[in-house]
Amino acid sequence: MRRFVSLLFLASFVFPLAAFERQSNEEYRARRQRLAAKLERGIALVFANIEENDSFRQNDEFLYLTGWNEPGGAVLITPTTEVLFIPQQNAVAERWTGPKLNASSPDVAKITGFDRVENLDKLRDELAAALAGPGGGRIYTDVSQRGPTPSTIPLQWLTRANAFPRGPMFTDVKPLIAELRLVKDAGEIAMIRKAVNATVEAHKIARRSIHPGMAEREMAGIVELEFRRGGCEANAFPSIVGSGANSTVLHYMANSGTMANGDVVVIDIGAECARYASDVTRTLAVNGRFTPRQKEIYDIVLGAQNAAVAAFKAGESTLGRGEKSLHKVAMDYISARNLGQYFIHGLTHYVGLDVHDAGSGTVPLAPGMVFTIEPGIYIPEERIGVRIEDTYLVREDGTLECLSCGAPK
Repeated sequence: MRRFVSLLFLASFVFPLAAFERQSNEEYRARRQRLAAKLERGIALVFANIEENDSFRQNDEFLYLTGWNEPGGAVLITPTTEVLFIPQQNAVAERWTGPKLNASSPDVAKITGFDRVENLDKLRDELAAALAGPGGGRIYTDVSQRGPTPSTIPLQWLTRANAFPRGPMFTDVKPLIAELRLVKDAGEIAMIRKAVNATVEAHKIARRSIHPGMAEREMAGIVELEFRRGGCEANAFPSIVGSGANSTVLHYMANSGTMANGDVVVIDIGAECARYASDVTRTLAVNGRFTPRQKEIYDIVLGAQNAAVAAFKAGESTLGRGEKSLHKVAMDYISARNLGQYFIHGLTHYVGLDVHDAGSGTVPLAPGMVFTIEPGIYIPEERIGVRIEDTYLVREDGTLECLSCGAPK
């Protein structure tokens, strides 16, 4: 009977975990090992976010290292060991949240991919032991400069409680993890492809659905439904559907207008699958036909994107604004047509766990990196805004693959 109850309990918590599409445990372990090699005899302590006001979104760094999408945990990484800490079972809370995995659950190591999983209340002792070792007191952790965040609150509590055997040196762990996140592994690329594919299909639906008199928010609803049909859980960012004068507002998110005959509409959308983002923009004529002036602007924006793609060189091109940046190529193209003052944003950004993913814009682009190319021209006095954005992967041979070019341009 006891064995049956244990199996029933295991099945009950495996089901909700399976709803979040994790990568293989080996991929997460490889990331932790790469981070451990960067610690310079220190230790890394990264906390999960906590649930606040019935809302929860996992800390990027914790999710990247563990694949664990539950609140209230921590991961401790030293040059020689790694431990996942998760909260103890709380039967009362689980009546509201559903069954949760805990350190004594059957197959906890197999499920999490950690050889050691401990209750969260053992963190203080494990931390003290780690700090007494070769780390020398340096702790790489989330040391936000902008006040408390969900992932820094536990660290501040430990500090106030004098939980450290001697005064540690805190160092921000995010730059180290950002370096790792620059190059996506196979599992990450698969998730990004899934998110991009759902977004491409949403753009196709948008193209078929658009008509004069359509509400911008109706279009937003149509594309977001397509994200879910594509197997994605959420938007990577609030959908932008801006028509007429709204098309010239870069981050217009009200979606409160009505699309008028003769106007263009900028549709900047992205699905999120298993926390991996996509970002694809198309500009359409509301009535299906560009005016000559709208077509002129559209062709210049498309030409700028094509120029940046043609200029790309793996190991040389960057995402910043220097001499070897793709931004400079696009800006030079648009400026040569006397419209440089209307290109008012950056050309590129990385894509990954965040739609504007972590990483330096001065690093030469290399295989495994995923980023956007998105020139735009915005002329408020003419009610014309045009942006064309695609998501690209640098292949192993150094060439570019457009992941989103299935959406018509």
